[in-house]
Amino acid sequence: MTPKENIEVNYKNKKRYNNAKYPIRQPKFLTWLIWFLSKILLFGKKYKIEKVGMEGLKPPYLLLSNHMYFIDFELAAMVTWPHRVNNVVNLDGYYRRPWLMELIGAIGTRKFTTDLHLYRSIREVLSRGDILCMYPEARYSPCGITSYLPDSLGTLVKRCKVPVVVIIHHGNHLHSPFWNFRKKRKVPLHTVATKLLTPEQIEEMSVDEINAALKEAFAYDDYRYQKGNGILITEKTRAEGLHKILYQCPHCMAESKMDSKGTEIFCTACGKRWTLCENGELQACEGETEFVRVPDWFLWEREQVKQEITRGEYAFCDDVDVFSQPRCWKFEHLGAAKLSHDPENGFLLEGEYRGEKYYVHRAPWQNNSLHIEYDWCYVKPFDCLDISTENDSFYCYPTKQNVVTKLAFATEIIYERQLQQKEAERTARREQVRS
Repeated sequence: MTPKENIEVNYKNKKRYNNAKYPIRQPKFLTWLIWFLSKILLFGKKYKIEKVGMEGLKPPYLLLSNHMYFIDFELAAMVTWPHRVNNVVNLDGYYRRPWLMELIGAIGTRKFTTDLHLYRSIREVLSRGDILCMYPEARYSPCGITSYLPDSLGTLVKRCKVPVVVIIHHGNHLHSPFWNFRKKRKVPLHTVATKLLTPEQIEEMSVDEINAALKEAFAYDDYRYQKGNGILITEKTRAEGLHKILYQCPHCMAESKMDSKGTEIFCTACGKRWTLCENGELQACEGETEFVRVPDWFLWEREQVKQEITRGEYAFCDDVDVFSQPRCWKFEHLGAAKLSHDPENGFLLEGEYRGEKYYVHRAPWQNNSLHIEYDWCYVKPFDCLDISTENDSFYCYPTKQNVVTKLAFATEIIYERQLQQKEAERTARREQVRS
């Protein structure tokens, strides 16, 4: 199937939000207010903030943080106070509060799109002598381990020529797991802020070397943190929602048949059950325990998707209910549409709004990852995925259940294959020129 040219949704002269504008410089009083509010929100929680090599460091600098839940912002505010900070924020964070986000100096963007103005805004913030904070994984970590980091991050660091500080939060996922953020757990939090690179080091390093340093610095695993610190999670609902990331049964291999309740996750196809123990380990209720660690099960699923793509068997197609976000005050209900995804075409979304058709195509090289949500609170509490263009975002609720995690895996794997293919082609051309 050959994709057609994109046809935008006709919103009948309603203006889209203009994120191609420079952020204001954060007012100094708001820096104090954000710190004070963060202190209040962290009250009653056991947390530790550690700074490494940051003595005497003053803005401007790039602050790169891992991302597991909203509490990340509160802890980052503790690290950066009393300096001004501009945060890069996905446009869904502006919902019903664009005036507030603009006031605090947020930089609005749409996830996994080519936003040239974002780079200019970043340079503007640094030229003012302030801190630019961004979360390069661009979404919450599904299971408390490192998510996808784009290679373009090294290019950004190289061009900005300012110090780079990396914040790694430990325990935030265990406290508020992406797959069940409504039920908080009593977990000690540990945030480590490290000055990773100086301008002099950046000048001497290649982009590949910078990316390697960033990926090493971003290596984290909340379940190792739990095990290493002897943390016990005793809540009786600690496994509820876990089936959203552990969607494939390793016993019978059935997909999207997993469910969870209380402290157990189980397969509705074959009946096998596992207990999520207080120490974070999995234990089969009967028979073999295929995976003791949640991340190992999660990464095994990713490998299954990779093999499926390699065999040429992967394809997704489903009817979806679509809500779009062209502006910040309201999600437009576009209704039923058809969504498909495959290695050749990428994402294709086709629907009709008020009697006029729209068509969205995102080629495989246009999405290095996928924005997914579990039980998303802004529209309706079910799993969805976001297909964004440069000036619109389409939140798609599949008819099929428990499929968005696999779609995220597939998006990343297909993108990686595209990069490998292009690199192989460049190498072949260089060898041809030499010969």
